[in-house]
Amino acid sequence: MTDLEVGFRRNAQGALTVSGTPLGPLLGPLFEASRIGTPAYVYDLDGLDAGARALEASFGSAPHVTAYAVKANTAGTIVRTFARAGTGADVVSGAELEVALACGIEPRRIVMSGVAKTDAELDLAIAHDILAVQVESLEEIERLAARARAAGKPARLGIRVKPGVMIDSHAHVATGHDAAKFGIAKTELGLAWERIDAHPELVAVGVSSHVGSMLREVDPYLTTARVVCEVVKARLATGHPLEYADFGGGYGIDYSGGSVPAPSDFVRSALELLHGEGLSALKLVIEPGRSLVAPYGVLVARIVQTKQSAERRWVMLDAGMNDLIRPALYGAKHRVELLDAAPSAPEWRVVGPVCESSDDFGEHPLGQAPSGLVALRDAGAYGFVLASEYNGRPLPAEVFVKDGSVVHVSSSPGRERWIARRLEA
Repeated sequence: MTDLEVGFRRNAQGALTVSGTPLGPLLGPLFEASRIGTPAYVYDLDGLDAGARALEASFGSAPHVTAYAVKANTAGTIVRTFARAGTGADVVSGAELEVALACGIEPRRIVMSGVAKTDAELDLAIAHDILAVQVESLEEIERLAARARAAGKPARLGIRVKPGVMIDSHAHVATGHDAAKFGIAKTELGLAWERIDAHPELVAVGVSSHVGSMLREVDPYLTTARVVCEVVKARLATGHPLEYADFGGGYGIDYSGGSVPAPSDFVRSALELLHGEGLSALKLVIEPGRSLVAPYGVLVARIVQTKQSAERRWVMLDAGMNDLIRPALYGAKHRVELLDAAPSAPEWRVVGPVCESSDDFGEHPLGQAPSGLVALRDAGAYGFVLASEYNGRPLPAEVFVKDGSVVHVSSSPGRERWIARRLEA
């Protein structure tokens, strides 16, 4: 399969396709057989695989770990696809760690981040001897040492440093500024190393940082990476070895369908920086999530009805903010398109069924009399994983497509199960 065939694209007839197969006819039998209903997430496994392999190839022979940010999409089918392509994992919970391990990712290709790891999660990381627990506070250093002593085995760790960098992004996804809850402040690094060195059961192996999500340019990433290099060089100067430098992830996509730097552009700049700093022998760790999965997933929904009042036009979907919360949470805009026709005037205000005014997907060109199925584009990341059952709406189904065929379906738990569970509560 060529690169031109992967992803969600329009054919000559205007139909939205996945791997060259029209999406409507592909999903029709599933709907008709009542295997699934709408809304449903649909993922292109060929696109996911091609993107991950292209990113891996951009490293050349440089030592590295592409630590896929599992929080972006935890589906086992997707994590296994990335594992086969050679990625590692960045996890932020014990459950995500267990998913990564069960999907075949080697422990020494996994880093664990997060500001409030429980003792049980630290114990799990120590037991599996992962690449590193990335500590985010002085207090966590002491807790990790205590868990390592209790386990009777060493704990590998990296320090996540707060870079003090603000990016041009939504406040909810900026993680590198001084007021963020993440990481250890640069002014506390000396004390952090002292505490680590005071515990023989702790093995410091790396330094990491993360400036935030939806990076649309490379410069803020490199600013943060320079902070990591500065900390790494200072540590090495004391005679203590390190294995890796982790520059984080946050590579953005353009939800309008335009272009931003590719993940490989960030990698090339990062490798050039490491070389320039004399640190090429270190393993480069990156933590991409959204950029690997968002473009290769759509949320398919059905138009329930239209509504016109004066100059206003609305399209009401059976998918809402409980299925895809990013527009309500971040003010994000996902393109909404008919499955069987290319976008065309006029524009309609697209909304969901949830009893909240924020259940609003914005205005989109859906033609004169829109009906049938629509796709909300670029929904592969932070879609299903953030979904809820608000308003008594069951979680959506997930459909996985390879070579133009449905290879796996994860069905919705269904309305009846939701009602039964709530009656038992």
